[in-house]
Amino acid sequence: MSYGFPFELDDFQKEACEIINNGESVVVCAPTGAGKTVIAQHAIHRALEDNVRIFYTTPLKALSNQKYNDFGNKYGYEKVGLLTGDTSINRSAQIVVMTTEVFRNMLYGTNLGSVADNLKDVRYVVLDEVHYMNDEDRGTVWEESIIYCPTNVQLIALSATVANCDQLTEWINSVHPTCKLVNTDFRPVPLRFYYYDSSQPYKLLPLLTPSGALNNKIKPEPKQWGRNKNKKTQSPVRNVVRNLAEQDMLPAIYFTFSRKKCDEQMEKCANLCLVTKEEQAKIQQIVDEYLADNYYLAKNKHLEYLLCGVASHHAGLLPGWKVLVEKLFQEGLIKVVFATETLAAGINMPARSTVISAISKRTDSGHRMLTASEFLQMSGRAGRRGMDEIGYVTIVGTPHQSPQDVADLVLSGANALESRFSPRYSMVLNLLQRFNLDEAKQLILKSFGYFSSNTRLAPLLAQRDALKAEIDEMNAFKCYCGLTNKDLINYIVLKNQFVANRQTCKTVRKQEKHKNRPLPADFLAFEQTTKDMLHRMQECNCDQCKLYKKHAKNLEIVERYSARLRKLEKEIEIQKDYFWNNFLNHRSALIEMGYLKDDYPTERGVTVSQIRAENELYYAEIFFSNVLEGLSPAELASVICSVATEEMRMDNYAQIPLSPNVRKTLNLIRNIRKKVDRVQKNNNVEEPMYINSFFAPLIEMWVNGAEWDSLIEEVDIGEGDIVRVFKRTVDVLRQLCTIDNIPDWLVFTAREAIDNIQREPINID
Repeated sequence: MSYGFPFELDDFQKEACEIINNGESVVVCAPTGAGKTVIAQHAIHRALEDNVRIFYTTPLKALSNQKYNDFGNKYGYEKVGLLTGDTSINRSAQIVVMTTEVFRNMLYGTNLGSVADNLKDVRYVVLDEVHYMNDEDRGTVWEESIIYCPTNVQLIALSATVANCDQLTEWINSVHPTCKLVNTDFRPVPLRFYYYDSSQPYKLLPLLTPSGALNNKIKPEPKQWGRNKNKKTQSPVRNVVRNLAEQDMLPAIYFTFSRKKCDEQMEKCANLCLVTKEEQAKIQQIVDEYLADNYYLAKNKHLEYLLCGVASHHAGLLPGWKVLVEKLFQEGLIKVVFATETLAAGINMPARSTVISAISKRTDSGHRMLTASEFLQMSGRAGRRGMDEIGYVTIVGTPHQSPQDVADLVLSGANALESRFSPRYSMVLNLLQRFNLDEAKQLILKSFGYFSSNTRLAPLLAQRDALKAEIDEMNAFKCYCGLTNKDLINYIVLKNQFVANRQTCKTVRKQEKHKNRPLPADFLAFEQTTKDMLHRMQECNCDQCKLYKKHAKNLEIVERYSARLRKLEKEIEIQKDYFWNNFLNHRSALIEMGYLKDDYPTERGVTVSQIRAENELYYAEIFFSNVLEGLSPAELASVICSVATEEMRMDNYAQIPLSPNVRKTLNLIRNIRKKVDRVQKNNNVEEPMYINSFFAPLIEMWVNGAEWDSLIEEVDIGEGDIVRVFKRTVDVLRQLCTIDNIPDWLVFTAREAIDNIQREPINID
């Protein structure tokens, strides 16, 4: 059976298509580049044939835009819709592409309309890149989407390789039957791994021998000390790219974990001759045509590098510029793209080779090794199906890693998916708007986090088992006289009492002798009791036992371990109910702030349930406090930008001062933050609240009509970062226009601010 494709499907694709044909949900776990999209396309064909609808969800807006264009070109734009945070095109189409957040919000059925209307005639939902469930900040969205999705909808969950795909499928089955797993490690284009050793700069060495061992010809990079480090050993990028070109291994994606280094490495490779005169002419033609529609890119300082066949791709660049780079790369005209790891997240930029500049990266908490899944995601971009017989992956040697470390990472299996499920204020309110407290608890207990809690609790359970084993071993102490621990405890109590009494006797005798007085009768009786204690001790077998000290020490350790075990058991119980306790903590904070009454949202609580932000309660308090009253559109944008932008790690500060109204408003918001912080601490809730005014003067200038060039001169920061922050501000302003109970004056001001922000390059995706 061809399944409607002009080529023969692989076995795993056929198996998944058959499961879809049988009306069942499916989890497809396969390596990057294996062809999972074909399975989604089969579901699209079925939907079109049966005149039903299909939703295709992706984790990134850029990926949603790409899929929208792919499907529009393939099936006709009249049949395809797009829904992202700031775009709504043909939302009632048969095929609707959307971000997973939009799908989750639809399932809540709040200001997006009822669930029945949102999902009318929808038979299939594709959850692309479902391994994003591992994402620290956004992973909970995938769990909520699966839990709340109606069971008459078939789920098609597409995941890169993960260790516990069977556990994921089992969980989905528990909340959304019937779901089957298709798991494969098949790669249509196999990978071959190479290593760049700076002591042998004119070749790339195979990383592994045919038997899978480390190639012993590879030498570790020398450690670099002091300030006079050899610059050539620090930056091998030219040698690596030259080797790739000479061995016909281009085009390549060169992964680097720093935006600055992406740009620097691009510049270093600019004078390598990677493109022909004909290719250069074609690049110039495409660039000229693109700039005619995107004139704001005409002064981009990276333009000259495109003609050399190299480009940089990272979050600090304008979205419109990245689209141009992707277009040229897909045409085979850019030979090397220097990119951060975000490029590995599903965007269609197929390459013959990938280069990984190091197997460690800097994070907020210091340097750490790449996880196996991160490495698989990046290396998996190598090898173009139907174009390459082999994909090449080159790892660059650095002094901070040994070749054996690299080999171990290449040979290791994928990491397991971990739950990031986290109840938030809006979740609490949305659930209690539709369910009572007991029903809400049942939904929370359906989370993958709760389902896989034994995995999460494994370290604590291992500690508990180890402590129990130690205690059992101590308690198994064999007394050759047949005495029990209780007998020993009685002996120790007696002995301790005797020692204390004997000391008292000595002290009293000494005092009475010094005063030259006869000993009183009650003392003589006490002394006799103490002597009787001694006789009783001497009659006990423990008194002469050589194992007494060891046995007594065991008892002391058992008591200490038992106390630790009780504490651990308590922690395990807390962790077992972690998600529900977290839900109850958020609920308590909402009750204290007046957003919940009798476990049902108040009028203002309904507003909080509709907000999508890091801390919905904080935003609601700002909206309802009237501190935004009287602000101009530019000032409103400036204030919202400050509360919507997370804290940054940077040394540079905007030189432009805040306008008086904005400064005054942010001071009032600081008081609101203190109030909410106090409530959160009282209720054991940890949700972030930002006031970061770095970009605030910039967006105020922009709304007031400043030109983009004059704006970017004010701060030394990537243009893409400014765009991202401005778009985040637009997202919050747009929410002000759609959520309930917001005064008209604020809605009108927000709309005007949005209109003034949304001009090139901000409105370009």
